[in-house]
Amino acid sequence: MSTQRKRTVVLISGRGSNMTALIAAASDPAFPAEIVGVISDKADAAGLGIAKARGIATQVISRADHGSKQAHDAAIDAALVAFKAEIVALAGYMRILTPGFVQKWQGRMINIHPALLPAFKGLDTHARALAAGIRIHGCTVHFVTSEMDDGPIIAQAAVPVMVGDNADALAARVLKTEHRLYPLALGLVAEGKARMEAGRTVLAHFADDADNSTSVVMAPDPLREETDLEHLARITP
Repeated sequence: MSTQRKRTVVLISGRGSNMTALIAAASDPAFPAEIVGVISDKADAAGLGIAKARGIATQVISRADHGSKQAHDAAIDAALVAFKAEIVALAGYMRILTPGFVQKWQGRMINIHPALLPAFKGLDTHARALAAGIRIHGCTVHFVTSEMDDGPIIAQAAVPVMVGDNADALAARVLKTEHRLYPLALGLVAEGKARMEAGRTVLAHFADDADNSTSVVMAPDPLREETDLEHLARITP
């Protein structure tokens, strides 16, 4: 007997590239989540057009139309209830959510961040990573809590920092990996293989250790389109 797919609503503020990756994954009937709605706080968010073109219901809930952050989040909450949302996925949603809203959806709301948390919380992660001289960068999907970019980690993906990278080049490499990681992590949550308990992520119901490891961490394969020994040497101990 098939398991009912989890009703998922995506919150965006802009182009919605990770939203698009989630919609593409959910177009497979075997995927454990279905994208039933997209909500944006900006009427001109490019992602709205993408969602509409794919037959996804959309709604604009602008901050300017509400007298307070609490009222804005209450309107979003009402929309989520109307969508009968079971999971909320933040995909480039650029507003800090109020504690009451986060508390209501805690354990059912996830976010993707362009860094290997807990490093580089907040904005400008790629420039900060380059300034720090790190050799491995990446992205993280985590449960949302009241502290920004601080929720329990569900899954992570790593990419190399190449010689000569600038912030744009590094961002593009990380973004490609985000598009693979976010559907993977949403699938884990929708299947109940990743859940939040007592402030931590509990991973369960994996067939074996190999399945476990490949489902919660990713590395690029291949690292590059072509082999570059100088670049590989930079990240090899």
